[in-house]
Amino acid sequence: MAQSRFKPPGPLGFGGAPLGNMFGLIDEDTAEQTLLAARESGVRLFDTAPHYGSGLSEHRFGHVLRRYPRSDFVLSTKVGRLFAADPRAPENPPFVQSLPFRPRYDYGYDGTMRSFEDSTQRLGLAEIDILYIHDVAADHHGEAWEGRFKIAMAGAARALTSLREQGVIKGWGLGVNLIEPCLMALQQGDPDVFLLAGRYSLLNQPALAELFPACEKRGVHVVVGGPYNSGLLAGGSTFEYRQAPAEMVQKRDRIAAICQRHGVDIRAAALQFCAAHPVVAAVIPGAKQPAKVRENARLMTEPTPAALWSELKQQGLLPAQAPTPGER
Repeated sequence: MAQSRFKPPGPLGFGGAPLGNMFGLIDEDTAEQTLLAARESGVRLFDTAPHYGSGLSEHRFGHVLRRYPRSDFVLSTKVGRLFAADPRAPENPPFVQSLPFRPRYDYGYDGTMRSFEDSTQRLGLAEIDILYIHDVAADHHGEAWEGRFKIAMAGAARALTSLREQGVIKGWGLGVNLIEPCLMALQQGDPDVFLLAGRYSLLNQPALAELFPACEKRGVHVVVGGPYNSGLLAGGSTFEYRQAPAEMVQKRDRIAAICQRHGVDIRAAALQFCAAHPVVAAVIPGAKQPAKVRENARLMTEPTPAALWSELKQQGLLPAQAPTPGER
């Protein structure tokens, strides 16, 4: 029987990368109003990271979340990078005008404990519910990623397991964009939850065949990031933070046409498809404006008829075995 593990609240959470000035500036008042809109829309899961604006997103989260009872929301952040003050710190892409701190990777035990303490200081909060080991994957480390992963399992995973056993945090896992480190973490460690971005969406589902069944067997939950595939499913032209390849644009257009025939906003289909899988605890689209947050909350509850999902599967645009809304 799968172990009972901490489950983040859903189905809708808030992803904090945009509030680190991702791809463009956002002023303090707009950041504050965006987080308040998330609260008012019923969101109770808030995810951030030191990497997002070199601490800027964490500062903004703490400024708002400190106003509420600590038991009234779930907060996750990440470990794997430490930041040193440096007035000449370079830009930290894809974030613009980050805070003046220079990052360095540190997946060791002591570095993880330091990262946790630093995050509590930036947030101004003594409790963090979930800690993810951040970006320990090939997209950030190239061929060296397995060596970094080995260090993380011996250091960060051990530190986070200790914090969980002490009751300091409720759970830990990986925050990554690829499935391979998640599968390895299930083999080598005892994670509770993965934050997986861009690997389970209306456009592509590489997590479906192997990772999600493995998570289900172990009782491990998944928080889905990037449900719009960095914009392509929300009217943009980027897929995985780059100009979308033609085949993905064509696939998006075919899906959008079917959604339109059934009177469904493709963004509603994107959010609800991600949330329909049993291992998915929450979906965390990011937003830079209060109106976008409220719109995401509305889209998560917009009716999506069974005929829509049947046609998408019949046209080969979704795997036949993929759970869809109404089946869960």
